[in-house]
Amino acid sequence: MGGLNWVVAVVLLGSLLQSPIVWSKEELSSRQCEDLGFTGLALCSDCHALAEYVKNQELVSDCLKCCNEDSDDSMSKVTYSGAVLEVCMRKLVFYPEIVGFIEEDKDQFSSIKVQYSFNSPPKLILLDDEGQHKETIRIDNWKQEHILQFLHEKVKPKSVSAS
Repeated sequence: MGGLNWVVAVVLLGSLLQSPIVWSKEELSSRQCEDLGFTGLALCSDCHALAEYVKNQELVSDCLKCCNEDSDDSMSKVTYSGAVLEVCMRKLVFYPEIVGFIEEDKDQFSSIKVQYSFNSPPKLILLDDEGQHKETIRIDNWKQEHILQFLHEKVKPKSVSAS
């Protein structure tokens, strides 16, 4: 399960938690969530799945404060016209799952571009029909199959043209 990366992420996120957290459906601002490492389209079901693997009540609580409720008519149907996978080329050695996606799977997606940006953590920048930035999702600890699944669900395939 990407053991070392997962442990490092949990330790880093755990170290960010300084104040006691009360279980509630209070919401944090997008900036607070981003500071905690929860960015993008986290669904509350993802937080519940996280709770199965991580026995850190504060971390799960923060996740729940930053998530979007799952529903058939909201987030699950949001799609994007394209995406940019942004990452620092020098840091790629630390992200074998990202490298695997770029080398083996990226060509399945004509609307996904790879952009190398100095010191950037791996992230997907999701684009609307006009190519404008709509959402950013950090994918530091995502497995290759999760990247594939997410992109198949959230990024519209480009219209098929004669090739």
